[in-house]
Amino acid sequence: MQLAAEQKSADVTDWAARAGWVVGLLLFIALVYWLMREGWKWRGTLQGDLPPLPVVPDDAAPAKLELTGRYHGSTTAGQWLDRIVAHGLGTRSRVELTLTDAGLAVVRPGASDFFVPAGQLREARLDKGIAGKVLAEGGLLIVTWEHGEKLIDSGFRSDHAAEQAEWVEAINNMINTTSTTEGTAR
Repeated sequence: MQLAAEQKSADVTDWAARAGWVVGLLLFIALVYWLMREGWKWRGTLQGDLPPLPVVPDDAAPAKLELTGRYHGSTTAGQWLDRIVAHGLGTRSRVELTLTDAGLAVVRPGASDFFVPAGQLREARLDKGIAGKVLAEGGLLIVTWEHGEKLIDSGFRSDHAAEQAEWVEAINNMINTTSTTEGTAR
């Protein structure tokens, strides 16, 4: 009987202190989220000199190539971590790419669509990463294009990765054809 008398009951949880910690943690998470959102908006303000994006033309030329996949964002060309957020270019989304003689149509359900005229295309290549997304070597289709006075790299990932090499070849051939045609016209 003395053994039973010596046992203590378990300590009672201090619910007020625990609730205080939970509320404090939730407020901290909300603060961090708010600061990230403000940073994103500030980056957009700093990139305010970027002109509005061209819209996809209504009179669609015949498609040379079509691709469905993911749009992973845009960065300043050659600086794969300098994300561009102005005009919705920082928003990841599904994508439907269509390459025509007129240029590259980028249709993004749930985000703003844009069009890259053929004369603005500068290069296409396979690479391993763009701001916020890193894959195996050659896992991303990177299209470099000029907008305003800025060169931009946009990253895409096809649902069928094998077709990305065909896109690189087609875009680079189109660029070479366009630059040769412009060179002889001068």
